[in-house]
Amino acid sequence: MKTLRLDPARRVAGSVQLPGSKSISNRVLLLAALAEGETVIRDLLEADDTRVMLQALNGLGVRCGPGKVIGAGGAFPVKKADLFLGNAGTAFRPLTAVLALCGGEYRLSGAPRMHERPIGDLVDALRAAGARIEYLGNEGYPPLRILPASVALGKPLPVRGAASSQFLSALLMALPLAGGGTVEVAGELISKPYVEITLNLMRRFGVEVRRKGWRSFDIPRCSYISPGEILVEGDASSASYFLAAGAIAGGPVRVEGVGRDSMQGDVRFCEVLERMGAKVSMSDSWIEASSQGWLRAFDLDLNHIPDAAMTAAVMALFAAGPSTIRNVASWRVKETDRLAAMATELRKLGAKVEEGADYLRIEPPARLRADVAIDTYDDHRMAMCFSLVAIGGVPVRINDPDCVAKTYPEYFAALARLVQE
Repeated sequence: MKTLRLDPARRVAGSVQLPGSKSISNRVLLLAALAEGETVIRDLLEADDTRVMLQALNGLGVRCGPGKVIGAGGAFPVKKADLFLGNAGTAFRPLTAVLALCGGEYRLSGAPRMHERPIGDLVDALRAAGARIEYLGNEGYPPLRILPASVALGKPLPVRGAASSQFLSALLMALPLAGGGTVEVAGELISKPYVEITLNLMRRFGVEVRRKGWRSFDIPRCSYISPGEILVEGDASSASYFLAAGAIAGGPVRVEGVGRDSMQGDVRFCEVLERMGAKVSMSDSWIEASSQGWLRAFDLDLNHIPDAAMTAAVMALFAAGPSTIRNVASWRVKETDRLAAMATELRKLGAKVEEGADYLRIEPPARLRADVAIDTYDDHRMAMCFSLVAIGGVPVRINDPDCVAKTYPEYFAALARLVQE
């Protein structure tokens, strides 16, 4: 297994041009494929998750070129396909919903970890509308077979929102294919900012969803229309690592491509930085973080920014006292069980960690252990957030560093360019 050793850094400063947002990129690709007309996509993320989406769309008969998608104007023309979607939840969940309404026969599979990530809440909702979906392995999990069916949406479609907001987003994006309808959320809806991204992008493609709080969503009877051209924002989740580096090691560090008007919820990671004592500045197109080299401990509910919450967990190693991250049960069903993985790797560094069902309490050691080998569990965010240990002046080894290719193949090179000494 490949291992990357990161030498200790005492100061970082500079700027980073962010890659395109994964959450926006895969949503835009799908909506452009379903729309009437040609869509030019600027700053599309080039990484594993977008690659599997593009391959799937091409396999479904959609013409996708570099930065361009010629829409199918509704349901996909190819009615029988076998699609491999890696470990990309932003591809697997929405395509499941869309293909259930396309009147074809499809097999959807993924990487081994994708087959451990639940999809039952989405399948249950689609079956309630008449979709025919079979589990090819364990009940409630991929892989799936989707068969032709007559879907009727005469009454509101219920979906549970406690495991993943992607299930709701998938239904919202798919329902224009069935002439619209109503989706009602049962129980808690987590990660609401990601649903906001979905609603914002559907609006850009001509479909205005009317919602009543976070419980009911009405999709009108209309079709997607290409906006002609669309710009993908820089990835706010990836921005969190560089902004955290500026807070840990002085900075200033500026991220370009995302700013105060971002549609991405992870820009609210800036609130965590400020709570910890960092200085944050921003414009419409950039965010900058710096500090005096000390950080306060925190106790925060980070349900709204689960990806960036991992960055906060590593920052807690450099805080003055114990920190607690709450309401992140969704970590259990991500690319790995992130609650267990974070607790294990933080303990390797000498931290005292209390792992609850939906929280972590992290007490930093007086001195971090040096040259620890961090296991990444084939999870890109594990690799990226634990790289910050080196920014705090402690050498660290990252096992399987190439897992960052899922969303940010050039991450380690971009981080290295910020090191000043």
